[in-house]
Amino acid sequence: MHLSFASKTSSLQAYHLSVYRAALHPEFFQIDGRRKIEHGGYDFESWIYRGGHVVRFQYEGLCVTEVVSESMDSLPDRGLVTSLPCAGEKDHEGEFADRIAYVTTMQTETLSDHLYLGTYNEMLEHGRMGDCLMSVWTDGHPNPNLSLVDMQRYSDEVHVQGYHLRSDCGLVLRTQSIFQLKAKRA
Repeated sequence: MHLSFASKTSSLQAYHLSVYRAALHPEFFQIDGRRKIEHGGYDFESWIYRGGHVVRFQYEGLCVTEVVSESMDSLPDRGLVTSLPCAGEKDHEGEFADRIAYVTTMQTETLSDHLYLGTYNEMLEHGRMGDCLMSVWTDGHPNPNLSLVDMQRYSDEVHVQGYHLRSDCGLVLRTQSIFQLKAKRA
């Protein structure tokens, strides 16, 4: 089956990365997996679902939440700081109450079926070897889909890599984010 450029573009343009200064309730998502980290005074939680992820970093009453989703219609506006379309390459950074720094970069590609399947297999192996949060599903297209979140915990920061692979349009969406505690001023 050959997909037209228009269908690939419209599927790609549906994805957004949104940043909130509040926690979101799990009822907004059909969560396939979650992981929680408590370390050095901060809490971090990650959720994976088909086609997206949510990551939350909380410290001393401050909360920063990142959501990657292809459907923004059901998400609340309350606490929304920014929402960026994921098409192409983008960077964003922010600071929350001089205590949490957040930076993210995102990149999208549309691949041929052959390259998509090779990337899918590579990412699936990475997810299994790295004990990542993963959601794998099929939706009537010949190739499977994959959403994956990989994270690394450090003493004052968490690094998060998100990968979302959609076979219907050959989409590979990569996000890399850092949530970092800022040193308190004297």
